[in-house]
Parts: sequence; structure tokens; C-alpha cells
Amino acid sequence: MSRSTDRLKRDRRAWFGGGVIVLLIVLAVAAPLLARHNPTDVDLINSLQPPSPQHWFGTDIQGRDVWARLVYGARVSLTVGVVSQGIALTLGVILGLLAGYYGKWIDETVMRLADVTLAFPTLLLLIALVAALSPSLTVVFVTIGLVGWAGMARLVRGQVLVVRELEFVQAEQALGAHDARILIHHILPSVVAPVVIAATLGVAGAIMAESSLSFLGLGVQPPKPSWGSMIADGRDLYQLRRAPWTSVFPGLAIGAAVLGFNLLGDALRDALDPRAVRSTLPRTTVQT
Repeated sequence: MSRSTDRLKRDRRAWFGGGVIVLLIVLAVAAPLLARHNPTDVDLINSLQPPSPQHWFGTDIQGRDVWARLVYGARVSLTVGVVSQGIALTLGVILGLLAGYYGKWIDETVMRLADVTLAFPTLLLLIALVAALSPSLTVVFVTIGLVGWAGMARLVRGQVLVVRELEFVQAEQALGAHDARILIHHILPSVVAPVVIAATLGVAGAIMAESSLSFLGLGVQPPKPSWGSMIADGRDLYQLRRAPWTSVFPGLAIGAAVLGFNLLGDALRDALDPRAVRSTLPRTTVQT
């Protein structure tokens, strides 16, 4: 663990990705202090104003301050990413543990459900579910989490299939330890590393999914600001030519968030991967 921590501290991707994530969190938490205007106030007189000391990132076609909507939109994107991945993580870990440990009909049932879920294109499945349940922030949380559980369950199941055959697990079974104790105290800690990596990378995917739904009008509903809806509001040709900042800044925010979580996830993967640790040893040591 200490070696993994040292590798993570030396990885520039972890520092850069973590810095971007911390910055976005600060913007989201301090949005009421940082936003100089109300993100929902309409001011048609100041429509499509360029960036200025009064409006740092300009205004949109309804005269709303883009900077204020951007920092408040960070709250939506980060909350959706964390909550939806929390749902996917909970379902995926529980079902993956049960499927991998007990096998038989439980494994067959969970894996066939996962196959059905993964058989559909993710975005199309999200659109169908959100449209059927009526768009809202809560529905976005739940649908992204429900769609994301399958990949997590398959990952956990694969890890459990390996760990349950190890000697310390079989020794616990021979001593008559309860299944719940074995799963929680012995098998679960062994699968934490890949789960943390997958969850970190999954947050980036959830942010993209929420932005896509909001862009299509199926995510966060007006007047609540969202990065995806901000891009959708400025997508017409007139605004792209006359006021590109209405779409460019939220697009950059989405890119920064996704890049930050992906870089941190890649750094965690390399730091926690035993093969990556072995690859850093001297060649003579590996050969012996």
C-alpha cells in the first residue's frame, strides 16, 4: 500500500487530475459567493454581451450571466456524477459479490441481466428510460446509476472468482465462518482497488451522460442551469457566430471535468496495479 501511495504521489496525472477535480468542487460549493449574478435572472437588454468586467464569461441570448450559470451547473454535473456512480457502485458490488461467491443460478441470473443491460447502447437506453419516467434531476440520478451497474457487477464478479479460491478464504470456510463475514471482511477488501478505479472513471462517464441528456432536453429542466443545456441553448448558427462563448465555456467545463476524473482514474489504476509495480523493479530482480 505504501508503494502504491508513493507511486500515486509521483504521478503527475494524479496531481493534475486531482487539482482539476478540487477546483470544480470549490466552484460548485462556493457558487453563491463566486457568482456575481443570479443564474436564472433574465435581462434581455444585455443579451449576448461579450465577456467583460461586468460579465466575466458574457451573457446568453436571454441575458443570463454565463459565469453564474457555469458555476451553478458544476453543482449539477458533480452531484449527478457522484450520486449516480454511488447507485451503480452499490448495486454492482452487491450483485457482483453474490454472483461470484455463490455461483450457480445466482451467477447465471445476475450475468444474464447484465448482458441484457449492456446489449443496449448506453445513451439510447438512458433516453428511453428518462423519456418514460419524465425528465427530472432525480430520474437522471437513478437511470444513470441503473444503467451503470452492469459493468461494475461484471468487474466485481471476475475479481471474486479469483479471490474465493485463495487459501485464506478456503481456510475461513473450513473453520465454519459465516458467508457474510467472509464476503465483508475477506473478499470485499480484495476487490476494493479495481472498484475504486472503475468508479472514478465512471464519474466522468456519468457527467458526459448527464450533459448529453440535458443537451437533448431530457436532463435537468429549465431554469436550473446545466452544462449540457447551456450548450444546447447556444447551438444555433446565429449564436455560434455572434456569441460563441455561450457554448464554448460550458463545453470547456465538461472537457475539464471528464479529463480530471480520467487522469485521476488512470493514475489510480497504475498505482494500484501489482503488475505496474513489478514492472518498475530492476530487470535482474524480475528474472530471478
